[in-house]
Amino acid sequence: MRNNIVHIGADELTYEIRGIIEVGKKLEKLGIEMTWENIGDPVAKNQKIPGWIKNIIKETTNDDKSFGYSPTKGLAETRKFLAEKRNKEDGGGPELDPENILFFNGLGDAISKIYTYLNSNARIIGPSPAYPTHSSAEAAHAGSCHITYQLNPNRNWLPDLEELRNKIKYNPAISGILIINPDNPTGMVYPKIVLEKIVGLAKEFGLFLISDEIYTNIAYGQEKMIPLRHIIGDVPAIIMKGLSKEIPWPGSRCGWIEIYNKEKDSVFARYTKTLVDAKMLEVCSTTLPQKVLPKIFSDERYKQHLIDTAENFKKKADIAYKILREIPGIVSPKPEGAFYLSVVFKDWTLNGKQKLPVKNAEAEQLIEELVSSVSFDKRFVYYLMASTGICVVPLSGFNSNLPGFRMTLLEPDEEKFTQMIKTISEKIKEYLKSA
Repeated sequence: MRNNIVHIGADELTYEIRGIIEVGKKLEKLGIEMTWENIGDPVAKNQKIPGWIKNIIKETTNDDKSFGYSPTKGLAETRKFLAEKRNKEDGGGPELDPENILFFNGLGDAISKIYTYLNSNARIIGPSPAYPTHSSAEAAHAGSCHITYQLNPNRNWLPDLEELRNKIKYNPAISGILIINPDNPTGMVYPKIVLEKIVGLAKEFGLFLISDEIYTNIAYGQEKMIPLRHIIGDVPAIIMKGLSKEIPWPGSRCGWIEIYNKEKDSVFARYTKTLVDAKMLEVCSTTLPQKVLPKIFSDERYKQHLIDTAENFKKKADIAYKILREIPGIVSPKPEGAFYLSVVFKDWTLNGKQKLPVKNAEAEQLIEELVSSVSFDKRFVYYLMASTGICVVPLSGFNSNLPGFRMTLLEPDEEKFTQMIKTISEKIKEYLKSA
């Protein structure tokens, strides 16, 4: 090419959650039956959408307007519904104006816009292990590695607030703090006191906050999920919501952001206007899910649906924790929200020589070729796939220096889920003893 047309952040765009599928598909072609525990798609794992929700969607398609464009920011009646819902919540917080709600084609679209239209010199610091859509998009916009604060598995995945403070203090490019609550990939729910301290840091250093709350209604542990808007005071913030996990309806591609306190800072106000302007170039987001959202959320059956969903994941979290906590050499705090758990191998337990027996000779050859130049945790994940067909994601794929892996709690069959955790447990023990 006459000119270099490659984006400065091209090498930062990685998504191991889907990338690991390529290896799994190769193993599948070699005759290994795969169990996909890599991606958080409840529908793919046979979670049933309640019939009454399906009926609402079917009835709404009878309205020809559900096939048309919506206004750029989203349907006026849906934004009004959401604003009224927020403003009636217990817990307080700034009033939400419908005009400060902006719909996107899924939160992936929202995340892309939020980082793409930041000043290239402005950085957002986020948690590690990091959710790759956030970390990759932020790193790509800056053309540099994502800046993170550590979540500590030895403290139930709570963040290191002193490290966060120091990184903010000594890196003036940091302009915002990202929170994912409940967290993906750890399942941690931020305690109120921790959120208050993060809000305090944002206020002290003149930063804005981003809170990804896609799993707001999937919290089931002792720690209560506190929406950020209840404690932000006058700190500017973007809070992210969506339909994909709790209905569940990931294929709706329906997410939205709620913008708070933009009148408190003219620079933040100008930045959020850019997000609206960028959305205008696309015209609008998907109309049908916006039309059904108020009908589903206001249905008296929805509250029980959320309770049942959370209880289901709590059972899986309890089962997994009970089995995994008995394994020497790993740390795996019990998840309290979302539908993931992460396992961390303790220091010095992994090396480049450990193996698992693989009965399929062709699969063994494939894995032997692949593990020659990968991280220690990815080496374990590859051997686990070839040995058992269980596909999990290495934690190194979550912008983390902690060796381990993430899996989901989505398997609907409790007996099958229990057996899968037992198999993983046995393979961890076997792997750690192999060299």
